[in-house]
Amino acid sequence: MSLKKQESLVAAIKQSPPIDLSIPYDAAWVKGKTILITGGASGFGAGFVEHWAKNGATVIVGDINTEKGDNLVRQLRRETGNNQVHFVHCDVTDWQSQVNLFKEAVKLSPHGGIDTVVANAGIAGSDPTQQPKGLDAPEPPEPQFKILDVNLTGVMYTTHLAFFWLPKNPGSVPCNKDSKPSEQIRDRHLLLLSSIAGLAPIAIQPQYNAAKHAVVGLFRSLRASSHMEGVRINMVCPYFIDTPIVTTGARLMLAGGATGKVEDVVDATTRFVADSRILGRSLVVGPKVTVKQLDDGQWALANKDTPGSTETALWEPCADDWENVEAFNRNIVKVLNQVQAVRGWVGWATDIWKAIVGSR
Repeated sequence: MSLKKQESLVAAIKQSPPIDLSIPYDAAWVKGKTILITGGASGFGAGFVEHWAKNGATVIVGDINTEKGDNLVRQLRRETGNNQVHFVHCDVTDWQSQVNLFKEAVKLSPHGGIDTVVANAGIAGSDPTQQPKGLDAPEPPEPQFKILDVNLTGVMYTTHLAFFWLPKNPGSVPCNKDSKPSEQIRDRHLLLLSSIAGLAPIAIQPQYNAAKHAVVGLFRSLRASSHMEGVRINMVCPYFIDTPIVTTGARLMLAGGATGKVEDVVDATTRFVADSRILGRSLVVGPKVTVKQLDDGQWALANKDTPGSTETALWEPCADDWENVEAFNRNIVKVLNQVQAVRGWVGWATDIWKAIVGSR
């Protein structure tokens, strides 16, 4: 056995194979699912909500913008005939506000549970970290970390609550890469929204950059142990997408280049939500280009009529994190799997004990 095989933990962390984008999925697989999404009132979040509502999902939109959220829900109910689209006011930086969102989602869910949680809420804007004002003052002014609060603390709150409620989803079973998504309605799925800023440096946006890097780190760590609760976790990292979050200044800097399209982000995200076979995977969404894979595995731009070329806007990052690992990760994952195995017997024994004691 080679050293690489000895150190690969892909199977141990229950990760599915690399995403084969040629394998089709059906957006109709979201029908009957209950999906909670933060920040779904605008941007590509609203695109997700519209697409899933059209395909028959129950969607609970949590957003701080009450007017936009309420208008979106009313519009989609009229256009789709789906009355299971709901808006709940939520400030993701406030713990109790998020708790209330999840509680309300469970109440609104036709089956009393949540199948997918999408941690989508995020903001960008002027970042004072590198340009503090009042340099002539005796001491520096207190910095404002709203971008970090929304894009990281808010995501951490959402993640914590997802791991509390998803395993309680009635009728759901632990995630399995061999599941049949066309038949399995109930799910336990957490989808994180990071950014290309989570994989590469973005100038003059240190807060946003730091927060999105942190979300990538959260994903890479959680996917090693999320199977303990039977929760599948995935991530989408959009490039600069043509939405209002891209500021005028950013658009000027991108002039002459290419931006991604909302429909491609919706496509990538819906694949994750609909296809219960995908565990621990991520996709970058960029501008759609025609490429061909070279003999050395690298991709190069190509013409549409080039043999072997393909047109895509999706790329998989962080694909080989667990192929080769060092001692700590190797050992801790083994322990986690042992705990999971023991928990199965303990759970059985506990239920038997309760049944015997309860019958007395």
